[in-house]
Amino acid sequence: MSKTTEIIQQFDEHVIPSYARRPIVFVKGKGAKLWDTEGKVYLDFLAGISVLNVGHSHPVVVDAIRQQAGLLMHVSNLYYTENQGRLAQALAGLALGGKCFFCNSGAEANEALIKLARLWGHEKNRFEIITMKNSFHGRTLATLTATGQDKVQKGFDPLPSGFVHAKFNDLESVKEAITARTAAILVEAVQGEGGVIPATAEFMQGLRALCDEKDLLLLCDEVQCGMGRTGKWFAFQHFNAEPDAFSMAKALGSGFPIGAIVTNPKLADVFQPGKHATTFGGTPLACAAALATLQVIEQENLLQHASDLGARFKKGLQALVEKYPKHLAEVRGLGLMLGLVLAASAKPLEDKLMEMGLIALATGKQVLRFLPPLTVKPSEVDEALDMINDACTEMFGDSTAEEAKSE
Repeated sequence: MSKTTEIIQQFDEHVIPSYARRPIVFVKGKGAKLWDTEGKVYLDFLAGISVLNVGHSHPVVVDAIRQQAGLLMHVSNLYYTENQGRLAQALAGLALGGKCFFCNSGAEANEALIKLARLWGHEKNRFEIITMKNSFHGRTLATLTATGQDKVQKGFDPLPSGFVHAKFNDLESVKEAITARTAAILVEAVQGEGGVIPATAEFMQGLRALCDEKDLLLLCDEVQCGMGRTGKWFAFQHFNAEPDAFSMAKALGSGFPIGAIVTNPKLADVFQPGKHATTFGGTPLACAAALATLQVIEQENLLQHASDLGARFKKGLQALVEKYPKHLAEVRGLGLMLGLVLAASAKPLEDKLMEMGLIALATGKQVLRFLPPLTVKPSEVDEALDMINDACTEMFGDSTAEEAKSE
């Protein structure tokens, strides 16, 4: 029995089957590369679903975790620790200028936003939160209800009340959803799981104006599109529309679990002792990983790199759309958060690329999502484009040649 088969068998016997796993076992990662138990090397253009923004095993992050693990890994939040205060100061300095609450994941961060909005609106009996159709905010009962996708909610009835779904990039739809019970609007500046769909500036600015007019909170989910993914620290910064609070997780700890919300000064003290808590939120170890991640992004100028390499990648994908017009529809996204829209299901192309050694992820049925590390090299972008071209040629034939022949 091979090592791969042995590990997969162990999973099948002992791990709850809540994931549709591929029969691959990864054992090592470095930069934008992954190695499996068979020694095959993959180009990772998924980065743990936008988690490894500074790449696999970045030495600065690895060293920070090692050093902190030898000093202090955990104490209760009943006490002060240096790293948590430093991280909160750094994050609030990047946006909003208020305060932070730390947790462990994106779903927990969005739960915190939901509780924050309800507590803020409680005295006025305002508790409803408007979210967007096609959105994704997590898989807890509250966050899957906030998520605007039926497939995520199926089987979990009765769902919690207090959520209303409006159309993304449709300001009139949001206006129509507002009632006397509305407390907040929760939105992704780029819908990731929904198919890599950026908001428009008009929509984001319209939401900000609407919240100001109606005295509502504007909340942003930056779990997937934050931490430099789009070429800005946070995706909402593309649109000149600042929220009252936002959530983050995924790339914050470069693979070490940590989530957070950041508020503006208005909401900084809404949570008081006893109103919200979590055992592992903001441990010294998690915060050390996050501080090192911020350091890498700043010192290696990864925001600009994400913009530059994103433009290079997007241009190459667009060329493929023009080469295969019957099969590829468009490219959309910001920075290194890109979606290749197909005319049919994207899953076969995902499978073919995986077979060839390029990791991407089908989402929104007809969209292939690319989320490479922000540290990705130009040569790796070009290599990925060559692999996508080869996969398309193998699957679709040479569309350009066929069209020329028919003429």
